[in-house]
Formats: sequence, C-alpha cells, structure tokens
Amino acid sequence: MTGVNLRKVAIIGCGFVGSSSAFSLMQSGLFSEMVMIDVDNERAEGEALDISHGMSLARPMKICAGSYDDISDAAVIVVTAGANQKPGETRLDLVKKNVAVFKSIMPEIAKRNCKGVMLVVANPVDILTYTAVKYSGFPAKRVIGSGTVLDTARLKYLLSEHLEVDSRSIHAYIIGEHGDSEFAAWSSANVSGVPLYDFCKMRGHKNFEEATQEIENEVRTSAYEIIRRKHATYYGIAMAVKRICEAVIRDEKSVLAVSSIMGDVFGVEDVALSMPAIVGKDGVEDLIPVRLSVDEQRKLRESASVIKEVIKSAL
Repeated sequence: MTGVNLRKVAIIGCGFVGSSSAFSLMQSGLFSEMVMIDVDNERAEGEALDISHGMSLARPMKICAGSYDDISDAAVIVVTAGANQKPGETRLDLVKKNVAVFKSIMPEIAKRNCKGVMLVVANPVDILTYTAVKYSGFPAKRVIGSGTVLDTARLKYLLSEHLEVDSRSIHAYIIGEHGDSEFAAWSSANVSGVPLYDFCKMRGHKNFEEATQEIENEVRTSAYEIIRRKHATYYGIAMAVKRICEAVIRDEKSVLAVSSIMGDVFGVEDVALSMPAIVGKDGVEDLIPVRLSVDEQRKLRESASVIKEVIKSAL
C-alpha cells in the first residue's frame, strides 16, 4: 500500500451503521486516526466527539469530522452512506435511492486519487459495490463489498447452536447476493474438516435436510426480523466491518465471503456478488471457487441474474 497511512481509516456516512463501525474500529486498535464524513457535518462532529470523549479509557486515537480532502491517504475508506432499509422493504428496494447517493459520492472520491482499499457497506451492497467500481476509478480488486460476511457469521452462529460446537470451528459460507437470493454452500460446509452431514450424524442429528433448510431460511430473514423488532441493524455489520479491515490492514490473506466483481466463476461474470475470497492489503487477491453441487451452481447463476437485472435498470 504505497502512498497511504496504514494507521488511518475514513468513514463516509455517520448513521447507525457508520457510527457503530467507527466505535467497533476504535475498540479494535487497528488505527490511530479516524476521519468521519457525512453530508450532515454536525452529525459527523457529534459522533466524533462522542467517541473521542472516551479515549482516556481506550487506546490513543485521533478521531475527527472531516471532508473528502481528508481521505486521500486513508488505508481503508468505509462507505456506509445511504438510506436505511425500512420494515417491509427489501434490500433491492433501496437500489435507486442509494445508487443516486453513490453517483454523487464516487466522483468526489475519484478526485482524491486514493491508493487505499474501499469497503462498501451500504445496501444493496452488491449493486453499490458494482457502482463504486464503475464511478470511483478504483481498480476492481481494491473495491470490496461487505457482502455476505455477516450472513456467513449468522450461519455459523446458528449451526453452532444446533450442533453445540464452537462457531469458529465451522467452515461454511453464504454466497451470492446479500439478499433474498443468497444461499448456503452446503456442499463444501464442514466442521474442522469433517463434512457437515457426517458431523450432524455424529452429534445425533438425523433430520439433516430439514434442519439445514430451516437454518438457511433463518439466516436469509435475520435482517428483516431484527428490523421488525428494533427498526435497524448495525452491531453485527459493524463487527463485520472490523473483521474485513483486520484482514486488509494486517495483510492476513483471510478467506472471507466479501462481494467483488466476478471474473467467470461458475459461469458468472461482470457482476458483484459474494464468493469466498482471499483478502489482504491490496483488497481481493483471489476468489476461492469452493465446491458447489450442480444445484448450487444454478442458484449462484440465478442470484447473479437477479443482481444484473437490477443493475440494468439502475445504472
């Protein structure tokens, strides 16, 4: 990462997700400088002050409100700006509002000749990741969408509850659209190398098909359930933002289900969606073509088609 300050992060958008991400990143100790940017500058100033007032209880860090001029040397630019998903509204319903927001933000970012990694978090994240690549001037690999990192975490959590095993020992992914057409890649799922189906039998669970379908449906509807109860989701995605930033700043080469531009994977190309990818200091290094059944490959192509149709109407 030449020409960047590895200890600096910029957050564009200071709503629930942006401010929660800022708080999560402050606690992580990854950065020593954070600039917060919002169309409502007073909101950005308020959030920066609120977190700064607790710095004597945490690690030293400079946190301030700023402008686009402050992002030029940021190692990671986290873009959360956009309208929130409302009760009863799908992520795709948000598309026209938030594509318009991104079409105003991306030219501002492009002017600053940033050399860091852009992390897109606003929804619908796949379409906005694609929009960011088209309008920011960033190389595609340096634009990462938060994708299904959180959905995958939800899957691991639910499987850990079902199987009574540490979620960190579960290797399974939600792939495709971060939305209603996403699905679990059960064919490649395992617990510490043991195929999931075999592990279920070992733990005394015999209704494999029924249980996995129920868990997959719960993952897919989790955001709707949280929004119905508290009108927004922000803590889980803030933790996902922190995890992706860790992989970038530490050059971890971690495999995460981020959203990025596909280059002919299982017949899917020229669309942003989530597949396991190696994430490091330069963004997405390589996609991991995990084992998928014929039916799962079909689902991936269908998910890509859903996103492509929306992109056609929105861009």
